[in-house]
Amino acid sequence: MAFDQLQGVVARLESNIASGPIVPTVGPQEIRDYLGSRYDFSKPVALDEVTDDVERMMRTWQVQVTHPRYFGLFNPSVTLASVIADTLVAMYNPQLAAWRTSPAANEIERHTLAWLTAKFGLPAATSASFTTGGAEANLSAVIVALTRAFPEYGEAGLRSLAASPTIYLTHEAHYSFNKIAHMTGIGRRALRTVATDRDLRMDLGDLARRVAEDRRDGLAPVMVVGTAGTTAAGAIDPLPDLARFCRSEELWFHVDAAWGGAAILSPRLRAHLAGIDAADSVTCDAHKWFSVPMGAGMFFCRHPDAVGEAFRAQTSYMPGKTAGPVVDPYTTSVQWSRRFIGLKLFCALAHHGESGYVEMIEHQARMGDLLRESVQRAGWRVVNRTPLPLVCFTRDGLVATEFLAALYERQIAWMSEVRLGDQAPVLRACVTSFRTQESDIEWVVREMSRLAEPELKVTA
Repeated sequence: MAFDQLQGVVARLESNIASGPIVPTVGPQEIRDYLGSRYDFSKPVALDEVTDDVERMMRTWQVQVTHPRYFGLFNPSVTLASVIADTLVAMYNPQLAAWRTSPAANEIERHTLAWLTAKFGLPAATSASFTTGGAEANLSAVIVALTRAFPEYGEAGLRSLAASPTIYLTHEAHYSFNKIAHMTGIGRRALRTVATDRDLRMDLGDLARRVAEDRRDGLAPVMVVGTAGTTAAGAIDPLPDLARFCRSEELWFHVDAAWGGAAILSPRLRAHLAGIDAADSVTCDAHKWFSVPMGAGMFFCRHPDAVGEAFRAQTSYMPGKTAGPVVDPYTTSVQWSRRFIGLKLFCALAHHGESGYVEMIEHQARMGDLLRESVQRAGWRVVNRTPLPLVCFTRDGLVATEFLAALYERQIAWMSEVRLGDQAPVLRACVTSFRTQESDIEWVVREMSRLAEPELKVTA
């Protein structure tokens, strides 16, 4: 069958990537010249020739995020089942705006999201949808929160509000909220940056002070954003405390668990997400720690009526409402036309089972622990604290930018540079691949130490 051939192609690709370079050496002009000289679209080119050429470009001119020594941003290795699922979606091309046009696809997504809803401890009636990614899910949360807090917002806009809305988050929260503040019209100045403790977790005392101060000034606090696994350092805000505070202050509690949300499956890690079950809304990305291809975000909200009001739509060219307990996705999400995003997560969960996912997630957590311990033994200083597989580290005299350039040149690994608070830039390494093994960690730490102190003979 064709999918047997696809499995063979994927296996060969994985092997080639794992044994090849991680970081390309190319500039934009080289790629532009190449494309300009071969593709002016004036005449057809054989499909085999095009696909072979594109595959070569992807193999040569791209950071290989599925490489076991890619320790970068949350771009994972992907499961075979999810690759096959994406291929099936492209072949059938279902349109999920309305239930009636794609009943099977819509019910597969509903079934998958209901399973995760239960894992998060949210009510069965929770509204859940797949999104293009975490930014769309976070945007959805803000729109729904504003709609619920200000019933006139949807029809009359911000000018109709008696007071200006404010949202509370830390400097470690995802920067998408700055875009969202602009897009929703509340403005970037509506964001309140709450102080953090030494572990970069939201400071509840400063939050309470800022909310009280804004209310005294005639503003309208609306939402608190707690992050479960910050991008820079993997910090998890004190979710139970934030949940209690938001209940007492009648504020919307949103948890951005775009990366860390998958930890809810792990017996070892799920306690660190305690409090997420009290959230009004949750963001989680399947294309991060659930190891499926881009893009596959998810938005969960315990207030389905508010979701329906925020995204309500009715027009004659769409099918009428289907009878029964069915909701058309275009009336409950930002998107209208929508790809069958959820199949890749459904197939991966079905193929690996919950136990398989627990093993993948906990394996990466163990590799993160090993990396943390190994860099410390080798004389590096770890500067973040998290149970998640993300390690920020440095050493005296290190210039992060220069060190990373040398790291890439020698194809040792891909890591990123990050600045935590007002400190000097440090190295950030996140285990994002279920293919990363102990031998990868040990080799990378040994080579990094040789690079940092070439005069030392570092043994494994």
